[in-house]
Amino acid sequence: QVQLVESGGGLVQPGGSLRLSCAASGFWDYYAIGWFRHAPGEEREGVSCILSSYDNTAYADAVKGRFTVSRDNAKNAVYLQMNSLKPEDTAVYYCAAYSSGITTMCRMTERTYDYWGQGTQVTVSS
Repeated sequence: QVQLVESGGGLVQPGGSLRLSCAASGFWDYYAIGWFRHAPGEEREGVSCILSSYDNTAYADAVKGRFTVSRDNAKNAVYLQMNSLKPEDTAVYYCAAYSSGITTMCRMTERTYDYWGQGTQVTVSS
């Protein structure tokens, strides 16, 4: 059974940093992990994604150059390093997964993802 558990959220001042973790279990040989966020009054949006077996990552324009996604396959974990945080980054952040097969590109389309974590709150405020 696939399970995803996020951690690492919290309150941070503008310009600060946080690192989110996504612990994964029960996975397939080839999969993709995506990070999404959902702010109050907004639709959930894709932030970043990474493949389990190929060095491909993708980022939303709003976070390019500030966020970095990485993985540690030995630990079955994916991380989202968030730097230069802004108040508009405030949201509940979710990691999600789908079985990708052998591919060279991950997707940030929400409907592609079959499994979701419970979310972790990130608040950027002074």
